[in-house]
Amino acid sequence: QVQLVESGGGSVQAGGSLRLSCVSSGYTYSRNYMGWFRQAPGKEREGVAAIGRGSSIGRYADSVRGRFTISQDSTKTTVYLQMNSLKAEASAMYYCAAGRYTAAALNFDSAAFPDWGQGTQVTVSS
Repeated sequence: QVQLVESGGGSVQAGGSLRLSCVSSGYTYSRNYMGWFRQAPGKEREGVAAIGRGSSIGRYADSVRGRFTISQDSTKTTVYLQMNSLKAEASAMYYCAAGRYTAAALNFDSAAFPDWGQGTQVTVSS
């Protein structure tokens, strides 16, 4: 189990950018895959982006591909989500999650990520 703390959320106008950060308390083999999810009021939680620890190749939801970029620092303890060209529909609580690299995790199955942060709110005004 790892503890995750997100930051970087805020309010921005449509077309703007934000960068979210997720700091994890450590690294274990069972938590070698990191994901960003979001949940808007009244909607289901959806996967946005994910990356393997130590990898530079991210996996993205179709709705954000080309506008969002997931990355991590060299210590593998901080994962970032750079969000550009934000749209109003991106408004949601954004969560960082940690799990194991599995087919389910690759498909953004939230059940494949046992550890979650408390979330950071992103609000995009049109």
